[in-house]
Amino acid sequence: MSLHIGFPTALIYYSHFPFWQAYFNRLGVEVVTSPTTTKAILDDGAREAVADACIPIKLYHGHVLALKDKVDALFIPRMVRLNRRTTFCPKFLGLPDMVRATLDKLPPIIDLQVDAGRNLWGLWPTCRGVAELLGFSRRLAWTAYLEGSHHQQAFEGLLLKGYLPLEAMAKLRGEPIEPAPLRPGSLNLAVLGYPYQVYDGYISLNIIAKLRKMGVNILTLEMVPQARLYRLSRRLPRRLFWHFSSLVVGATYHYLQQGDLDGIIHVTAFGCGPDAMVDKIMELDIRNYSQGKMPFMSICIDEQTGDAGISTRLEAFVDMLLQRRAAR
Repeated sequence: MSLHIGFPTALIYYSHFPFWQAYFNRLGVEVVTSPTTTKAILDDGAREAVADACIPIKLYHGHVLALKDKVDALFIPRMVRLNRRTTFCPKFLGLPDMVRATLDKLPPIIDLQVDAGRNLWGLWPTCRGVAELLGFSRRLAWTAYLEGSHHQQAFEGLLLKGYLPLEAMAKLRGEPIEPAPLRPGSLNLAVLGYPYQVYDGYISLNIIAKLRKMGVNILTLEMVPQARLYRLSRRLPRRLFWHFSSLVVGATYHYLQQGDLDGIIHVTAFGCGPDAMVDKIMELDIRNYSQGKMPFMSICIDEQTGDAGISTRLEAFVDMLLQRRAAR
């Protein structure tokens, strides 16, 4: 009978799930993910999480609750660094402890630290530790690590080709899916934000789907090589050391340099300190770089955000851009 490991469909799911799924599967471990976000999952998480947590952390608690009775263990790594330049926010660092302290009757939690900034081998030390904890040999762990790395590279390659994360995961599973084509003459909008906020259809209120239905071409930070994003983020007077924040700022500078961009939308979460800082940096730098000519809209989400209000704002923003283009 195979071991079942729970992987909540939140936070790092949207950026690193292909690696960990391939890794665990190579070990002979079955990965069980929580269902797509629903109102019940979010409500459960908001009820149990600490009051001052941002919506992604509250949502993560809900996904853990949806998994806890279905698996033998939960995989909640302590995310510290994925490179030598940036680190994750404190809530990522303390996530396993927050979950343990808040939720009752949980299965064992695999919470090994991910700190790729300390060595040249990336996720290998964490993979070796997980394998040892589960009773697998180091040789098998190395094979599984290589398998995970291969899948992650394929996933990131699809993102660069225009696939969104969930579309890329479906493609890796063999589903016949292609990225949405960029339609000539349509508006080009950069939709930027932390992946776990932008691509969770429930908490983001399907912003990307709504814009695509309006005939808008969508550009995201995943469509730009991370090395370029980090390089561009260094334009700030002082280094921005949060991982996802640095990527969002780098993507802002990248798309500002594109001559055919019509506007930028930033999806931010209420109660997120780094995100609030990034939002202001984006607003000021977009205004300065474009001399006030690049339209920018910030959409702040929390558990009370309404679908009708977001739809109205998006429709008004797109209408304004169309009128602006016609006048120009």
